[in-house]
Amino acid sequence: MQAHLSHQRCCSSLPSPNVREAASMYGTAVAIFLVILVAALQGSEPPENPFPYRVPLDPEGILELSWNVSYVQETIHFQLQVQGLMAGVLFGMSDRGEIENADLVMLWTDGDRAYFADAWSDQDGQIHLDAQQDYQLLQAQRTSDGLSLLFKRPFVTCDSKDYLIEDDTVHLVYGILEEPFQSLEAINISGLHTGLQRVQLLKSEFPTPPMPADVKTMEIRAPNVLIPNKETTYWCHITELPPGFTRHHIIMYEAIITQGNEALVHHMEVFQCADEFKTIPKFSGPCDSNMKPERLNYCRHVLAAWALGAKPFYYPEEAGVAFGGLGSSRYLRLEVHYHNPGKVQGRSDSSGIRLHYTSALRSYDAGIMELGLVYTPLMAIPPQETEFVLTGYCTDKCTRMALPPSGIHIFASQLHTHLTGRKVVTVLARNGTERQIVNRDNHYSPHFQEIRMLKKVVSVLPGDVLITSCTYNTEDRKLATVGGFGILEEMCVNYVHYYPQTKLELCKSAVDEGYLQKYFHLINRFNNEEVCTCPQASVPEQFTSVPWNSFSRDMLRALYGFAPISMHCNKTSAVRFEGDWNLQPLPKITSKLKEPSLHCPVHQAPNPSDRGSVVITTKAGAK
Repeated sequence: MQAHLSHQRCCSSLPSPNVREAASMYGTAVAIFLVILVAALQGSEPPENPFPYRVPLDPEGILELSWNVSYVQETIHFQLQVQGLMAGVLFGMSDRGEIENADLVMLWTDGDRAYFADAWSDQDGQIHLDAQQDYQLLQAQRTSDGLSLLFKRPFVTCDSKDYLIEDDTVHLVYGILEEPFQSLEAINISGLHTGLQRVQLLKSEFPTPPMPADVKTMEIRAPNVLIPNKETTYWCHITELPPGFTRHHIIMYEAIITQGNEALVHHMEVFQCADEFKTIPKFSGPCDSNMKPERLNYCRHVLAAWALGAKPFYYPEEAGVAFGGLGSSRYLRLEVHYHNPGKVQGRSDSSGIRLHYTSALRSYDAGIMELGLVYTPLMAIPPQETEFVLTGYCTDKCTRMALPPSGIHIFASQLHTHLTGRKVVTVLARNGTERQIVNRDNHYSPHFQEIRMLKKVVSVLPGDVLITSCTYNTEDRKLATVGGFGILEEMCVNYVHYYPQTKLELCKSAVDEGYLQKYFHLINRFNNEEVCTCPQASVPEQFTSVPWNSFSRDMLRALYGFAPISMHCNKTSAVRFEGDWNLQPLPKITSKLKEPSLHCPVHQAPNPSDRGSVVITTKAGAK
């Protein structure tokens, strides 16, 4: 490895070539872009085989990113594999995946020399050198099929131009430079081939549990479904466990998506039916069909849940989801949500979920519980909102009644909204004090919904409160967005995975409908009843009639912030626990969690005049 410059950066004062030189540079740019800075920093390289996480950045497979996380050093090492030779690449992060206002690392050539720099793009797509250089290039190698770059960056830089890397979804952006540029400032992103990829960079460090020798698999699929040519379809399919199927534990599950239908299958769930029914009629059709047997409504015990972007899910070694045997129904319901905005016709689908299970029962039965908001139009978001928050509660009354004295332990979580969701957080409160965050995603995307192992197990005791808040953006909508099952409606859900299993399947809330009607009445009076938000109309129709001015928006926010709620403290059978659950007061929170302080690393400012030619190392076997 050889380095001619240890602090290589872009230099805007490169001499301008004449026409002949420029032509020569352009003609040889692809070949010459084998010259990259090598800044070998002693002790900074990660250990051998250091990249457990890998994702393609672009659909063509030109760019592939691998990374490793050091929580001790609070640093990520990245490896970017570039297939083929080109004039440069950019990689970075932005708030929602936009290429403007992005935190970038740039690698480019002027046709003669190559440069590496920490940069950023402004709102017009113009690229600028960052005054604080936080990306460090550690190694560059020519490979048999292109280029391999190794660089690192701290989680936190305290640079206003840098992205703060947290536990949540990260929108990665990339770009490919197909011709040389004489300086960094000469590059505008509008002329590049760009794209985005979503990942969670800061993965939990739990190792994948080993599969026992007796593990078996079972596929729960709805065979040959002709996907309806409508935007939203929930498809229900009943299947039956084999006769004499004894008690087992599900220890892992994964999605099976019919090839070509990846964009149509939005999420899937497998439910077990209530064991009080000896038989469940066979059915395979839309869940809202008039032909659907009424007993399917009692198939609500979640065994597995998958949504767009989720990977295979492994249970911890001490727990598994029980199914089969005495006291357990033999009947399972698969529910597939098809999202078909293009109303594609004639597409057949056999997607589903593959269960991995064992007869060697683990110490605890695991369960899945729904937190957040009830699927109801009572909870709505006005149009043209940049950040509108809705909150659902699992109250102390419900946890006191439904949880065992020793409580439960949440080890994983899957956050879920539809298209306008931007942030989701669940907080645990005890005795009026927020104690800890269960799961949070400040950059949540409905197009990337993973089941995430928590870095620390969260214990919930009887009397605790779980508060789930979702932030929505409806800037592109002209009408109110109401809660519901449709993809253009909204949800606010946290599916928490926990043990030991309890009878509590769903702990969610919604505003009391009587108080919402008082809100509509107030809006009528304020507008001299020129707009009818009449009680004889449905709630969605009433929201459609609301004139969305500052008064109606502020009053709706206030209503959701003080009005009593209707609690759904439901058992597996979809029946509520005994008690009065209507007109419940909002939980009183007297002390909220504070945002953790950031620890800023010490930086050495680069010298803007530092520049020079560099050389590249060649990986063994590369030509």
